[in-house]
Amino acid sequence: MALESRLRDVENRLELACSRSGRRREDVRIIAVTKYVSTAAAEAVVRQGVTHIGENRWPDAKAKWEALQGQAVFHYIGSLQTNKAKDVVGKFAYIHSLDRESLAEAIQKRAQALELSVPCLLQVNVSGEQSKHGLEPEAVRPFLEKLRKFDRIKPIGLMTMAPHYSDPEETRPVFRALKQLKEELNASSVSDEPLTELSMGMSNDFEVAVEEGATWVRLGTVLVGKEEFKEG
Repeated sequence: MALESRLRDVENRLELACSRSGRRREDVRIIAVTKYVSTAAAEAVVRQGVTHIGENRWPDAKAKWEALQGQAVFHYIGSLQTNKAKDVVGKFAYIHSLDRESLAEAIQKRAQALELSVPCLLQVNVSGEQSKHGLEPEAVRPFLEKLRKFDRIKPIGLMTMAPHYSDPEETRPVFRALKQLKEELNASSVSDEPLTELSMGMSNDFEVAVEEGATWVRLGTVLVGKEEFKEG
């Protein structure tokens, strides 16, 4: 399927998911996950108007970032090693995977050097899978309290990855729990500013995530494809 057709299909599905849940389409934004495709494919996505790009490794993202500076907003969506924070801060507008104090220290150090503030989402392992990174839900509030001392880090929301089920409906409890956690944290005023973002939902389950409150959906195969965009 051509990129234009994929995008139309995704837009139709987003519209329906928003309608079912009484939400406005403009409250849900797409991050095109381009880690498996070429720079040319990423450029094609941006030309179609999807200007938020998600990558999870700097070496893979470098050529795309250089080609699309000023045209796209980059989101770091993978687990971030502490010693790689220097490569990411200042290039990626958002970091979706803050989950430990050592990483916060590394982000803070680089952000101070660059004199900027870094919007971050806290990664939460709602499902409890050992294969997934992230804070346990009960650890999020104390971690937010620790983040108060990092003046260059701006917590704006939460991120999670649901297990991959053949029936997307089975992911609903995971997404619902993340939204409930965000609401509980905001009610407790643990953060200086309310958490507004929920980064959840991927190609297999984004409609359920939207129905449960996602503000960012991270779409790879369903949007940009994979095989037809491989380099070589």
